Amino acid sequence: MMLTLSPKTLSSSSSSLTLHKSQNPRCKSPNSARFKSSKRRSHPVLVKSEVQIVRDLEFEPGETFFRHESATGRDLGVLSATLHKRSNGTLRVLDAMCGCGIRSLRYLVEADADFVMANDANDDNRKVITDNLSRVERGTRDERRWVVTHLLANKAMIERYMVADFFDMIDIDSFGNDSSFLRDAFNTLRLGGLLYLTSTDGYSSGGHRPYNSLAAYGAFIRPMPFGNEIGLRMLIGGAVREAALLGYHVTPLFSYYSYHGPVFRVMLRVHRGKLHEDRNYGFVTHCNLCGHSHTLRFDELGLMGCHCSDTKASSSLVVSGPMWLGPLHDASYVTEMLELAKELGWVGEGTGMDLEKLLSIMIEESDPRLPPGYTKMDEMASRAKMNSPPLKKMMSALVKEGYAVSRSHIIPNALKTDCPMSIFVKIAQDNLKS
Repeated sequence: MMLTLSPKTLSSSSSSLTLHKSQNPRCKSPNSARFKSSKRRSHPVLVKSEVQIVRDLEFEPGETFFRHESATGRDLGVLSATLHKRSNGTLRVLDAMCGCGIRSLRYLVEADADFVMANDANDDNRKVITDNLSRVERGTRDERRWVVTHLLANKAMIERYMVADFFDMIDIDSFGNDSSFLRDAFNTLRLGGLLYLTSTDGYSSGGHRPYNSLAAYGAFIRPMPFGNEIGLRMLIGGAVREAALLGYHVTPLFSYYSYHGPVFRVMLRVHRGKLHEDRNYGFVTHCNLCGHSHTLRFDELGLMGCHCSDTKASSSLVVSGPMWLGPLHDASYVTEMLELAKELGWVGEGTGMDLEKLLSIMIEESDPRLPPGYTKMDEMASRAKMNSPPLKKMMSALVKEGYAVSRSHIIPNALKTDCPMSIFVKIAQDNLKS
């Protein structure tokens, strides 16, 4: 049977979850007296079925797909969920592809979620999910803290939408470039809610499968030297397009790339009404001859070219899009995340330096003057046939010349700047002489 969903007005109301199967018996309470906690193991656990520890929370991954390397992405999700609970007073989370349930457990315990629907299509994972979540008392009827379901992610969201049961946050930790759940996610999310999206398709972001990216996100992506940032912008752009079809618009709160996988994750806030202008949705160009990058709106497509070429139709010019062109992060929001991480003891005093550095660089990257892309210092040096100046020295020189500049959280030895490549090279050469 085919379901046709019409756009709805997102509501802040909710209804109780109707269950067709009995849930696990009541388990231990999450309060400090009875909640299970443990000291961190001194050696890593190599067997998946053994109990593991994440920020003092015990859980067992069983035979589910679990990556320790994804810990930062989970930390970022918990920080966002906690901020939402504190500012709105309530937090209902749909973990659409929960795996072993560790994200759901963290939303319950660390973000103090009022309710979590832990869904995983594989019902073979039911025991490991319920065992992990049983560290928090399930509750009864209207006081239930969590439930476990086994539906395809789209069906899980459609069923909640059909009974007007909306969520404050939907976490979709998907694989590949499947974007078919976007419309259902928007329909199931409250206004002002958070949508945490994932892509692991590094081939498309790298421009090696342009027709795949076109089908999934409506963007024809070609190879560019900053493909990993393009992957984030492609994902946001796909969400922008789908939201516009339903009469909504989205704001990126943060965007995170991790090389393992690779994994692209973006946290979006959903608002009513379409964007009044399209300046943050368009195309990115890159000239393989001179290395300069630029952005284009739709009405500028017939005028594209590079200043290094005498002809508009330069064969060295590569164009990708449409995609998100605006800032990857909201500076004030990420600053709140950093302050919360410090409050929780996740950074400072020699601990959590990676998370602190990541959030600090995200704040730098939030400068609206910075265009899409970044310049790898070694590639610049190779292009100019020179040694690469120190990163900090180059940043200071660019600021002195009046340009916006930041580090990139995606790659260590790269800079984001609005400085044209020809001037960038000249400044680098001058710095080597001084």
